[in-house]
Amino acid sequence: MNDMDNSIAFLGPIGSYTHKAAMFFAGELGIEDAVLVECTSFDEVFDAVDRGRSKYGVVAKENSIEGPVTATLDNFAFRSSSVILAEKVIDIRHCLVASPDATVETIKTIASHPQGLAQCRRYLNERFPGKETVATTSTSESARKASDDATVAGIANALAAELHGCKVMAADIGDHLGNQTAFALIGRQGAAESLVSDTYKTSLALWLQNDRAGVLNMILGEFAFAGINLTMIQSRPLKQQLGDYMFFAEFQGRDTDVHAQTALSCLRLKLREVKVLGSYPVL
Repeated sequence: MNDMDNSIAFLGPIGSYTHKAAMFFAGELGIEDAVLVECTSFDEVFDAVDRGRSKYGVVAKENSIEGPVTATLDNFAFRSSSVILAEKVIDIRHCLVASPDATVETIKTIASHPQGLAQCRRYLNERFPGKETVATTSTSESARKASDDATVAGIANALAAELHGCKVMAADIGDHLGNQTAFALIGRQGAAESLVSDTYKTSLALWLQNDRAGVLNMILGEFAFAGINLTMIQSRPLKQQLGDYMFFAEFQGRDTDVHAQTALSCLRLKLREVKVLGSYPVL
């Protein structure tokens, strides 16, 4: 097995929640010597897989508080040929991390990924009112940033604090219990056939023939008639002109199931395009 077969692109630096998901997927794939490719954005993760620099990639798909990750959805719809190979849900446990020399008094700025900042808003308003907030490309990047600057605190997980030489000033600072993110393993179709589960999901991108009254009801009706449980449906702009939209949808089961085939065949007759973004095990 060469380095390409072992490679997994992820949103870095090390210690990010995406890094944790990448390590989990490596274990499930039986890759003992995974080559982890650090990326600075989910766009870069998709590019690494699409251009053959990495066999696999890991991206955030949906957060239980913030909802679907639009950067990931847009890559599937408009940029990438990769598909979802598997999904893993990871608990999000934010910590306030800082340089070993930092104190509450020295901290002037709170840094983190925009979702990390949003998910800890109540804590920050109570403990650090009026302090500047700065967006970083990932939660682990905020730990790296804080590690050598006593005026900056980051919001990251405990692993990121350890890997970047920070101390944990406060644990579990998120505003909501049960904060979770679903991460997707992406790659070429058939690249992870060894992964199996008792639970499967299918993700779709749906393009309309034209925008008209009742089109959403028609889509929902096809799934309902086939007895399929939709777990998500969301509209996204086509980025061409105001008022042009397409839909993302997910349902429980595989696209090869008889009922799913019936619904998808009917939708393909009524919509401009039905793209299966992946039919995959939930691990």
